[in-house]
Amino acid sequence: MSAVRVGVIGAGNMGADHVNTLHRHVSGAVVTMVADIDEERAAAVGALPGARATGDPYAVIADPEVDAVVVASHDTTHADLSVAAVRAAKPVLCEKPLAPTLGECVRVVREERRAGKELISLGFMRRFDPAYAELKEALAAGVCGAPLLVHCVSRGVSSAPGATDEFSITGSAIHEFDTVPWLLDSPVTEVSWHAPRATTAVTGLRDPQLMLLRTADGALTTVEVFLNAGYGYDIRCEVAGERGTLALTNPARLVTDSARARSLGYPADWRPRFADAYRLELQAWIDAVATGSPAPLATAHDGLVAGAVAEAVIASMKNGGRTVTVQVPEV
Repeated sequence: MSAVRVGVIGAGNMGADHVNTLHRHVSGAVVTMVADIDEERAAAVGALPGARATGDPYAVIADPEVDAVVVASHDTTHADLSVAAVRAAKPVLCEKPLAPTLGECVRVVREERRAGKELISLGFMRRFDPAYAELKEALAAGVCGAPLLVHCVSRGVSSAPGATDEFSITGSAIHEFDTVPWLLDSPVTEVSWHAPRATTAVTGLRDPQLMLLRTADGALTTVEVFLNAGYGYDIRCEVAGERGTLALTNPARLVTDSARARSLGYPADWRPRFADAYRLELQAWIDAVATGSPAPLATAHDGLVAGAVAEAVIASMKNGGRTVTVQVPEV
């Protein structure tokens, strides 16, 4: 069976990591093209045997030597590029979010429905993380009884340039909006948004943020997003059930600064923590593309559902933290 020829759009940290993973750690795939608005960066990231670089993302989608497309460019480009890939009848793995707004998510899902085939896979890689997969398996087995409370923490060293209150939700908390209903097998039905006093880390960004989610099974989830935590990249998840708790554990040591955090194993960004998840996700996607079978990744509709939760959280943020019902549009 010939290798799947992959074009990667976006040569920033995420795109570069995907190129490296596809080239070094995923069998049955070959990167043939890399695009970025900075063509020199695309050329540097795509400096692989037989690969070409371009500054035009749509050239990747149209190229006959590209069988499948990874979209890892800026969030605002995801909808248009995913639609273009669907119209070209090419499988696409789009990084989260599917789009920054719910209206754009609806447009993408409708386009895929018109195509009559599920071509879009969404990069909610926590579904492939061994620790989260083990947690989901334990929940399904009833190890801690019925879930009552879920606590999620997502902290980074520093926010991306131009980060906004909304980006903290659509670009970071969006992971939890997919992970929580996936873990509990129950959709998020209502949300509220909260923040402590303003910090001085980044002007114009309320950080950290705290969100409260209620799922249809009656469980409550707290989601903390702290883009400028400073000390390291820190992901936590704990489920308290009727008969015990399940948790992704961290070292039980006092963390005071970045040097201390590094000594305890907290990385500077997401790449070491989720390297296995991205590798397993990409391998599963390539295997599905190669065999023409449905990909076991999150779908465009899953991205739409997470987008509906994000829209409700943003509505709560803009209305004093009041509770907002999640409404998933019919498409």
